[in-house]
Amino acid sequence: MATPGLTLSQQLAADDFSLFQLPRQFVLDRSELDGRWKDLQREAHPDKFAAQGAAAQRVAMQWSVRINEAYQRLKDPLKRAAYLCELGGAPIQAEVNTAMPSAFLMQQMAWREALDEALSMPSLETLHEDVIRVRREHLALCERQLDLDHDFSQAAATVRALMFIERFASDIETRLDNMDDV
Repeated sequence: MATPGLTLSQQLAADDFSLFQLPRQFVLDRSELDGRWKDLQREAHPDKFAAQGAAAQRVAMQWSVRINEAYQRLKDPLKRAAYLCELGGAPIQAEVNTAMPSAFLMQQMAWREALDEALSMPSLETLHEDVIRVRREHLALCERQLDLDHDFSQAAATVRALMFIERFASDIETRLDNMDDV
């Protein structure tokens, strides 16, 4: 499964998409990604290099770690979108760039207020469904911005919004889990 003609160090330095021999795009076939991950893991397993000594096993371990890091990034839509933005020259910089459109901030405030006021499982589930719907809309927007428009700076703004949405969805899920325990 190694990329023909590339040394192991070149493969380690390749971007995640090249490492997995996948097109550099947001939409990926998950079964193809999973299959390539398994093939790469088999190829890089340190036990295969036992006869070659400790140094070869260490390199294989580095390769295995690199493969797993790339897989974790590519399998998660939000991480994959952020990575594509970075590759496209528009890093997310969420820790320093928190500017959001006022309509989005108003929606966040309304959601927070609704979460504070949600005292029943049905009201939490309705809020959760709304957040998941908006998440899907933002992922579709990200797909268009990255794969069709190649507008990495706009996609970066969408990814930052998705990060807020993901965090809020997690807060709702925690609240739902706590209500299940009661």
